[in-house]
Amino acid sequence: MDTMSDGADLGSEHRTATATARGTAHTLRHAVAALLAAWLVVLGAGTGAHAAPGDGLIKVFVVPDPAQTGGQPATLPSIAAATLGDPARSGEILDLNRGLAQQDGGALTGPDDPLHPGWILRLPQDASGPAVQLARDTGNQDGATLPPGTGQRTPPGTAPSTMFTIPLAAAVAVLATILLALVTAGIVGRRRVRVAYTAVLRALRGLGEPVRRRRRLTQRRTTGRRFAADSESVRRAYGVLGEFVPTRRRPERPVHAVRVDERGATVWLTAADTADAPWTHLDSTRWRRSTTAAGRPARTDDTGPAAPASITTACLVRAGADSDGAPVFVDLSRLDGVLSVSGDRTVARDVVQNLLAEVARTRPDTAVTVLRGADGGPPLTVPTGLRQLPRVAAPAPSAPAADLGTVRAGAARRPVRGVVVVAGTPDERVAAELAALCGPGGAGWTGLVHGEVSGAHWRWHTDADGRVDIPVLDVRLTVPA
Repeated sequence: MDTMSDGADLGSEHRTATATARGTAHTLRHAVAALLAAWLVVLGAGTGAHAAPGDGLIKVFVVPDPAQTGGQPATLPSIAAATLGDPARSGEILDLNRGLAQQDGGALTGPDDPLHPGWILRLPQDASGPAVQLARDTGNQDGATLPPGTGQRTPPGTAPSTMFTIPLAAAVAVLATILLALVTAGIVGRRRVRVAYTAVLRALRGLGEPVRRRRRLTQRRTTGRRFAADSESVRRAYGVLGEFVPTRRRPERPVHAVRVDERGATVWLTAADTADAPWTHLDSTRWRRSTTAAGRPARTDDTGPAAPASITTACLVRAGADSDGAPVFVDLSRLDGVLSVSGDRTVARDVVQNLLAEVARTRPDTAVTVLRGADGGPPLTVPTGLRQLPRVAAPAPSAPAADLGTVRAGAARRPVRGVVVVAGTPDERVAAELAALCGPGGAGWTGLVHGEVSGAHWRWHTDADGRVDIPVLDVRLTVPA
């Protein structure tokens, strides 16, 4: 039923995206049609404005009544300035209108002749401005005919024309309005297209998510099998620790993590420590040595009683593989208390299960006890090779730990005597038992919790893709499954 519901949701999203895309296309079609109509109008006006005399359309200026211009009568220079941008071109207007009879019987004969309101004066073809209008050339001595409805006074006796005329300013205003409408439609359309595109991508991701999760799980299982069969990387990691054992001239430099690969090794030291050549400094805590570098050989790769104490105390476990597939070891003896692994519950459980398997390979017969958290789900499986104890009678902490929980003021190294595993976030009773075994003044055990723990010294975070973030090392690793 869940599969059918998911399919219905995806189908609904697809139909919504399709309908949105169709609505957007419909809006854009209307906008384009409106723009084409506006262009046709403007082209019609523009054609008349630049037409040859045989087309019958010319540019004209209608002389206004002085009452409409604040008492200032129109003159040829003022008309030339308003329509041609240059009063000196008034002679061109005179030449176009000299001797042509106006509708009141008068005519323009010289540059100083008064201009009568209502006269229609022809203008050069490059005239422009709000006062320029289009009129039909009558081809007779009556000059040009301006149809009524243009906002100018038409003298009595003028024969109205059926031609539709548009002032250039009005044509530009119409075009600007249409362009603004088109831009607005485009913005709205883009938003709709973006919404549709996002919906389609979400649907596609929903379809591909199970496949991607299965592929990631396969990779994690491959990493787990590779770890189980790889003892060479463990030997090399302990060999790297041998390069940092204390000497007469230099104390031990704590190695908190080790990464080994075919080309060399990387170690994480404290920020105050340094490594001798051939180690090179990568950043504040990481140092790198290549395999071919001629450095001081490892003291030993043996973890038995003959090995230095710093190596026998160490408990290197592979926390996961980095983006290059190389294993990264952490030293559980540096944990000094409790490791809290939170985030995705399934992946957090895999982290703790893998750490137990690593302890079983490097420190067999280690004692393990499993406690049940309040929200932990099923308990973990204790790997073969570890000694599971049903319950440990731990002494009460010798020092008050109410304010510090299971964490100390500073990390201190201690051997991994036993491992306490908590499946889920511990309740009050389990938290008290965890503190008695792993906390300050307790039994000195190491706690591994896949859940939230107040005051844990180490905190790792997992995600649903099978990765774990280790903030103290600033790394993200793939967790074996």
